[in-house]
Amino acid sequence: MIAGVAVFLLPASVLISPPHPTERQLDMTVPIFDEITFWHWLIAGVILIAFEMVVPGVVFMWVGIAALITGVLAWAAPGLSMEWLLIVFAALSVISVVLGRVYLKRNPLQSDHPTLNRRGEQYVGRHFVLSEPIVGGFGKIKVDDTTWKVAGEDMAKDAKVRVVAVEGTVLKVEAES
Repeated sequence: MIAGVAVFLLPASVLISPPHPTERQLDMTVPIFDEITFWHWLIAGVILIAFEMVVPGVVFMWVGIAALITGVLAWAAPGLSMEWLLIVFAALSVISVVLGRVYLKRNPLQSDHPTLNRRGEQYVGRHFVLSEPIVGGFGKIKVDDTTWKVAGEDMAKDAKVRVVAVEGTVLKVEAES
């Protein structure tokens, strides 16, 4: 009932035709894009490559290279619209990330400490004494100030064992002969 009364109170022009948008509302361009030059692309590329040194993952470097190439393209072709530069940047980003991943898969990075963040692998081949017996396939050894869960054949406490493999956080051991 109240809604019906409200309809009669509105002027007929509002009900018949919607308001017309202004020229400013129809203009879809973003003014900030008009101010971006090739320097912005080059600076963004350098920042992204520098950011790669702080954040692991080897992704920002490839996107930074795409930004640098886009900056050089913007310098070489100053009449190129921002829309085309964004399309080129997006395409180059995808292409460089994919090619970078393929390259790193074929040529993995070499490290002078390959087991640095894999503590368990550092113990493979080392000999220890069981601090708790292996019962039901699991026991414990003490390594420096850490106790590690071990898996292997049942053995008594204080038996000498050698670590032969690592599975997650469990060291696989066998009796030392």
